[in-house]
Amino acid sequence: MSAARARPGARRYRGDGGLFVWRLKGAGTGHIPCPFLHLCRAASDRLITFQYFNFLKRMYVTQHNRDLSQRAKPKSDPVVTPFHELQQLDQDKKVIHKISPVSPAHQPWPEPSGRHELREVKSPAETEATAVRAEPREDRQWKEMKLRLDELPGILARLSKIKLTALVVSTASAGFAMAPVPFDLPCFLLASLGTGLASCAANSINQFFEVPFDSNMNRTKNRPLVRGQISPLLAVCFAASCGVPGIALLTLGVNPLTGALGAFNIFLYTCCYTPMKRMSIANTWVGAVVGAIPPVMGWTAATGSLDAGALLLGGILYSWQFPHFNALSWGLREDYSRGGYCMMSVTHPGLCRRVALRHCLALIGLSAVAPVLDITTWTFPIISLPINLYISYLGFRFYRDADRSSSRKLFFCSLWHLPMLLLVMFTCKKSALEKEDKGDLLGKGESHGRAMEIRLP
Repeated sequence: MSAARARPGARRYRGDGGLFVWRLKGAGTGHIPCPFLHLCRAASDRLITFQYFNFLKRMYVTQHNRDLSQRAKPKSDPVVTPFHELQQLDQDKKVIHKISPVSPAHQPWPEPSGRHELREVKSPAETEATAVRAEPREDRQWKEMKLRLDELPGILARLSKIKLTALVVSTASAGFAMAPVPFDLPCFLLASLGTGLASCAANSINQFFEVPFDSNMNRTKNRPLVRGQISPLLAVCFAASCGVPGIALLTLGVNPLTGALGAFNIFLYTCCYTPMKRMSIANTWVGAVVGAIPPVMGWTAATGSLDAGALLLGGILYSWQFPHFNALSWGLREDYSRGGYCMMSVTHPGLCRRVALRHCLALIGLSAVAPVLDITTWTFPIISLPINLYISYLGFRFYRDADRSSSRKLFFCSLWHLPMLLLVMFTCKKSALEKEDKGDLLGKGESHGRAMEIRLP
């Protein structure tokens, strides 16, 4: 039976998308209630689907029954991403744990506004986590660093690596004291001051070049240039104000040879050793040469010439630096890797331990050469043998165990080994009077032999 025969007041149209639609006629609305007619009057002469028809029915029910309107199902929340859904579930779980138990009596459902209130409640742990995340974000913001005059001396001391500079000056002073000449106090003070200024200049330039790499290392991330406590321009000016007067003092106040050695050492440290640290493990040998030059400068400042004694002092400092630095770098391998430095301890750990042990043993041989070159008495190799054997033993332990504990022991031993070795060497030094007496005896013996030869037929 067709729809026209079943319902005379309506005419059937074809369905669109599986839905049947009707056109409401003015002739068939007599038996429809007035309120419903009022809702449908606006939709006259329009196509009405089943969904829209149900919506009109719900509107009619809610307008005539207020109780039903209060219990109407609230509109669902907008669709969110799975990540926000999981986060919302975690928050709901945290809130539900803090809700008091529900009484067995029936309670009405809360209003929709209550749901939003529950969502706004946050647990203390979540609040603390949010605060922790907010603090580093504030710390990462750029802040203007104001330079205060009372902090400037400390900043410049860290820029010049004052402890390393003190070690350089002490080794240069040892070289001056070991020279077989009478002690000249003004020359000693000028040589020490010039060497210290040259060391400050070299260290400042080194930090200026390594700012991007020092920021990645825990050991160097607090340096003045990395933290922005001093501007790069001021650092370069400080290096120039130290380097130029230092070399001038060594050249004009001491002698040109010492000034040339100081200038060469600045060039070797800043232009060769510093860039080689990111290119090849040969930087360790170049850095050992840089550390071996200061005692040679002290010797040349006193004598004005390069002698065998100067080379021996330089050789002792050269060999001492390998166990000292290799043991230090062994505990900083992670730092050097982050900084992008090519160190033996990172790329060639076996070679690092072998080289440290070899130069520990080399210190014994160099101590035995000192009396042969007429620099010390024969008591020096005997007295220095225990401390040389002890550092060699720690070098062997470092080579065998290859752990952080053995490297730390070797490093701390090297800190007191060098000053003690130089002190023993100074106490066993041959004085200039002994060398003059020996030279006089040799001269008298030669003249007496020539006289005997003349008297013989």
